[in-house]
Amino acid sequence: MTVRVQREDFDTAAELERLSTGNPRIGAVVTFTGLVRDFAAEQPGTTPQSMTLEHYPGMTERQLGDILAEAESRWPLEAALIIHRYGELAPGDRIVLVVTASAHRQAAFEANAFLIDWLKTKAPFWKLEQAGGERRWVEAKTSDDTAAARWQR
Repeated sequence: MTVRVQREDFDTAAELERLSTGNPRIGAVVTFTGLVRDFAAEQPGTTPQSMTLEHYPGMTERQLGDILAEAESRWPLEAALIIHRYGELAPGDRIVLVVTASAHRQAAFEANAFLIDWLKTKAPFWKLEQAGGERRWVEAKTSDDTAAARWQR
């Protein structure tokens, strides 16, 4: 089980190959790749420029590790990976990769959904959008909290 927080982009195919090679117990691999969307589309008349993600090194990796450990305690995972980028990103750039592997698809799907929902609400990242000459911090969404709440024990 691996967590990486990095500035540089990642190669999804290479990461999947590394994760699953040599483990014949894996019967299902589920991936989620999050992209920086054209947030200017939500603000008509603006041109998207970038999104900057900030985090606290050390604390962020520890929190992501805790989230991953929680998934491991709930589902029989053979392997899992979270890669989250930080720094300045443009619309279309990859921002996050979540991969879960298990003997069976249901565990891999559920664990992946859990990780995504909890990353959105518990991972200590701050997003600053820049568009049309304006800068604004992205606020938490009620819909993200609602999605994460289904996983509360």
